[in-house]
Amino acid sequence: MYSLRNKVQLIGNLGKAPEIRNADSGKKLVKFSVATNEMYTNQKGEKVKETQWHNVVAWGKLAEIAEKYLSKGSEVAVEGKLITKDYTDKEGNKKYITEVQVNELLLLGSKAASA
Repeated sequence: MYSLRNKVQLIGNLGKAPEIRNADSGKKLVKFSVATNEMYTNQKGEKVKETQWHNVVAWGKLAEIAEKYLSKGSEVAVEGKLITKDYTDKEGNKKYITEVQVNELLLLGSKAASA
């Protein structure tokens, strides 16, 4: 049960092409955003689609796979853990960013099937 304490699983689509970087250590880093959709019926009986955006980060071999196979609109399943970072912007305001640090990546959909 210990491994379940900080675990995130998402299935969604990339909002834009992955952003590739090389860290000072020489390790490859990729960042991308994943949109997940939830459908529900509101009190008026109308179907509502709610989209949530998630910042995703992958390192090393997973970053190489993402760089090679992912593009805007790609459907993916990711599993990882939540990481929260903070920084101070130019105006001196403290900002927070929450990301999913990926430890498993699964390519879904027709593009993944042909890869």
